[in-house]
Amino acid sequence: MPNADNWQGDVLRDLRGTPPPQRAQSHGAAHGHRPAQEQQQPPQEQPQPRTGARAPGPNTPASSPAPAAPPARMQRPARSPDSRPVVDSALSGTARRPRQGEPAAARVSRAIRRIVSSSAAREVAEITRTAERIQQPVTTGRQIAVTSIRGGAGKTTVAALLGTAYAHYRQDPVLLVEADPALGSLPLRLGAETLRWTTADLADIVEPQMSLLDVTGYLVQLPDNAWLLPGSQGRIGAMLDTAAYERVMVALRRYFGVTVVDCETLPAEVARVALSAAQARVLAAPATLDGITSTYAVLQWMQGLPSHMIAGTVVALTSTTSRPGIDVEDAAEKLRSTGATVHVLPHDRHLAAGGALRTELLARPTRLAATRLAAEVFQLSQKRR
Repeated sequence: MPNADNWQGDVLRDLRGTPPPQRAQSHGAAHGHRPAQEQQQPPQEQPQPRTGARAPGPNTPASSPAPAAPPARMQRPARSPDSRPVVDSALSGTARRPRQGEPAAARVSRAIRRIVSSSAAREVAEITRTAERIQQPVTTGRQIAVTSIRGGAGKTTVAALLGTAYAHYRQDPVLLVEADPALGSLPLRLGAETLRWTTADLADIVEPQMSLLDVTGYLVQLPDNAWLLPGSQGRIGAMLDTAAYERVMVALRRYFGVTVVDCETLPAEVARVALSAAQARVLAAPATLDGITSTYAVLQWMQGLPSHMIAGTVVALTSTTSRPGIDVEDAAEKLRSTGATVHVLPHDRHLAAGGALRTELLARPTRLAATRLAAEVFQLSQKRR
């Protein structure tokens, strides 16, 4: 039976069919926080593991057996990788100035309606209730996997919105992991400027005795006590195997209250492992006919899996244009008939531009919808150990 204190290890051991490891240090002791100015970069040279037995001393009898060799430690990289820019300097000048999520006329009209209808108080009350749901304490780190059926469905945008919402409302550290090394765009979406250490690198570095200070030295710091672990440095051909992903996620679960994983598209192997091990899953789907058709087929397939899989899945139905070619509400009801929860993210000009996410430029309906989505997903993750 899964152990509540080591839920991730139990799940991953079941997937691999391996015996249980020794218990790691407690989760609560590792949830420390430090100011940004105290961060330290990891050392350029890492100590090499000792693999041989100690040589006999001068008082050791020649016939005495040598002490047993200590268990070999995980091999660390011999040198620090070079930092690389997220956006090549030759392309950085092509980006236009970020736009507001909705036109000025729409913003003014919305503000007038809120004043006339006295809906501002109700809206504040709803935001307060939503924030309280997101701020609930956790006993073990919650891991939320975001994936899609195909590229261009908005999964990285959804992952960035979720991570930003959790970092804004929660007090404990929040981690965003890019498990899509094939030129993933999560660092760009989160406004990172340079990358160094990746998920595959950290798999060979992280050890149980590390503190949060040690771990965050290998991560990219984001606003609001959030951290990013990139999947690659933008190089074509970068790979991430399931063993490396498992090592990283099992090791990091005790440092962060919530971890959002931007997975590969299904049916990639790492994505399947991430979905199985996560407490909640988000399936990003575009509000198009082919998008809801493929998503509906996947949800029907999930109905044949253990019931907690589809019960813990939320579909983020994203409108890719201001006038979708389908009835979005009718499509959402059809998807809900499978047992999954569905949230609709309205079209937003700022998100559609594909640049760095700036919450102050999001349209108000987008901010509210993203916060409700984050609260719903977090509530579902609390139901699983």
